[in-house]
Amino acid sequence: MQLLNTLFVTTPDSYVHLENDTVRLEIEQETRLRVPLHHLGAVVCFGNIRISLPLMHRLADDGIALVLLDDHGRFKARLEGAVSGNVLLRRAQHQRSMDQAFTVEVARNCIAGKIRNCRQVLLRGARESKSDEDSSALSRAANDLAAALRTLPGTTSLDALRGIEGEAARQYFSGLNLLVRPDARCIFRMDGRTRRPPRDRMNALLSFIYALLMNDCRSAVEATGLDPQVGFLHVLRPGRAALALDLMEEFRFLADRLALTLINRQQVAEKDFIAREGGAVLLSGDARKTVLVAYQERKQETLTHPLLTDAVTVGLLPHIQARLLARTIRGDIDTYIPFFLK
Repeated sequence: MQLLNTLFVTTPDSYVHLENDTVRLEIEQETRLRVPLHHLGAVVCFGNIRISLPLMHRLADDGIALVLLDDHGRFKARLEGAVSGNVLLRRAQHQRSMDQAFTVEVARNCIAGKIRNCRQVLLRGARESKSDEDSSALSRAANDLAAALRTLPGTTSLDALRGIEGEAARQYFSGLNLLVRPDARCIFRMDGRTRRPPRDRMNALLSFIYALLMNDCRSAVEATGLDPQVGFLHVLRPGRAALALDLMEEFRFLADRLALTLINRQQVAEKDFIAREGGAVLLSGDARKTVLVAYQERKQETLTHPLLTDAVTVGLLPHIQARLLARTIRGDIDTYIPFFLK
């Protein structure tokens, strides 16, 4: 399996158009970049980006996804060509989504993967903390997540599962503040998760990285032949990629750890955020480029997959898990096993 290259366009008022078999990017009528089409798997545009209609047609013809995100990195639209993939797999997926027992089991496992991986983030922080007080607080938060994990097996309704996940997320994010370097905590403190729009710097950074992760999870789902809009944990809603959101849950820790790394290494600082009227906070253009480079580099790092017992790149993990989910839907394996961080 090969990771496809993605062109991220972040500079406002950029103009992206087709030039023979090449994507050409201009800013103020000056060419800044040329990329051959055969090098691209997707084009992702943030905010106010102009795109020529001939380029849109060519991307659709070549099977290259065009993804539109707003200034905050929130998904707006996705342009693709003709639907591909296995129709029998998609039919099985739709049938399985109406099977309550199967739906609850997959949702439960997605949440288990998320909580367990988040717990590993807290435990690692507790081990590495130089403050006994912080270490104790992080250990207590990790214990709370362990208690949440113990309640999952006996939970038989989606609403109850979502309640457990919501409380675990609240406990986790309170602990996340303690993983920020002490001299930056006042700048990057978050009082819970806020979205649409994010209300503080940490939430703005997380929202941006989550949007990148969401795009990768949706690509993995579609590459496997599944319908991204028919999920199990997330409610079916027009225009919502529910299955991609399901798959994303177990990988949120990757975004969280990247955000912490950028802050603690001072690659992202207070000056890199813009406060808008109404309380919204978002990343500046230069900071976005820093995050994008770090995100792409992180995807090339390797982890040991617990089922494959092989080292795989981080960028491949959503693709591997999407294929495991497809095998579960087909009935090739009994239950979906999420990715567990060691």
